[in-house]
Amino acid sequence: QVQLVESGGGLVQPGGSLRLSCAASGRAFNNGAAGWFRQAPGKEREFVGSISRSGMTYLANAVKGRFTVSRDNANSMVFLQMDSLRPEDTAVYYCAVSSTYQLRTADEKRFDNWGQGTQVTVSW
Repeated sequence: QVQLVESGGGLVQPGGSLRLSCAASGRAFNNGAAGWFRQAPGKEREFVGSISRSGMTYLANAVKGRFTVSRDNANSMVFLQMDSLRPEDTAVYYCAVSSTYQLRTADEKRFDNWGQGTQVTVSW
């Protein structure tokens, strides 16, 4: 089992940047892929980006070129760097980690460990 705690959310103006961090505890972190998902009010949770155990990344079309996913296995951390933020990026962002699945994926069913979420609001 992996426990996840996100941080770094907040209020930012359009065009600004935020960096989300996800701290993981538990031995299984380095075994599998990690990912970020988000859920806006009234909408279903959607895929943002993922990173394989070896560091290969996969981003949703809506954020490609603006967001970057990275991981630091030595310190059990996952990051989401968000640049050129837009109002439509406003959502609760969730970190997820798979205990067993190693490849980058947009399928949230592959992830069996989830954080509590952190709010990101993009507004003037």
